[in-house]
Amino acid sequence: MAKRLVLVAGNIGSGKTSLTERIGERLKWHTAYESVVDNPYLPDFYQSMKDWAFHLQVYFLGHRAQQHLDMYNDPRPAIIDRSIYEDAYIFARALHEMGNINERDYATYRKVFDLVTRNLPNPSLLVYLKAPVDTLIERIQSRGRDIETTITRDYLALLDSFYTDWISNFDLCPVLTLRTDDLDFVHEPRHLDTVVQKIKEKLSGREEIIFK
Repeated sequence: MAKRLVLVAGNIGSGKTSLTERIGERLKWHTAYESVVDNPYLPDFYQSMKDWAFHLQVYFLGHRAQQHLDMYNDPRPAIIDRSIYEDAYIFARALHEMGNINERDYATYRKVFDLVTRNLPNPSLLVYLKAPVDTLIERIQSRGRDIETTITRDYLALLDSFYTDWISNFDLCPVLTLRTDDLDFVHEPRHLDTVVQKIKEKLSGREEIIFK
């Protein structure tokens, strides 16, 4: 069987970590997650985004490239919570749009990103989780994380627009788009069953399916 590397992408609050955990448990796949607790730049970044945004994005680039390679080279099927591609096409782009990364640093970052990702093995499948901004706001508020208290509706809407641009041009592997506003794979086993089946179908080479 060919190596299976699945990436889970989506806006903040879309359900990436929850889905990654449950797919890993259900299918006995190796799982990997974002570096948050051990990220040396996050505290400084949240104190002064403009001073630390470039440093943070470079850290994430190195971390995710290594994570991507490690999971690809592991003999087990693997699923990763968030992709290296989102760093450039969504988050670094947003930081640049908001004035937190200047033009020179953004150009430098994109050049390094292109060089790094050019030699990465392609994933087998991208699972894109999509939900309305109002749903994302509700979920973020309900989980009550201190580092997320400054996230605004406008910021989530900006990210959402960038996700739309990115997904419409993504061609490294098949894409499975899942609307998660009415999808509860945490508490509803049948919803998780549906998602697992759709992932298996996509990996078996069937045409793209949009779950609504």
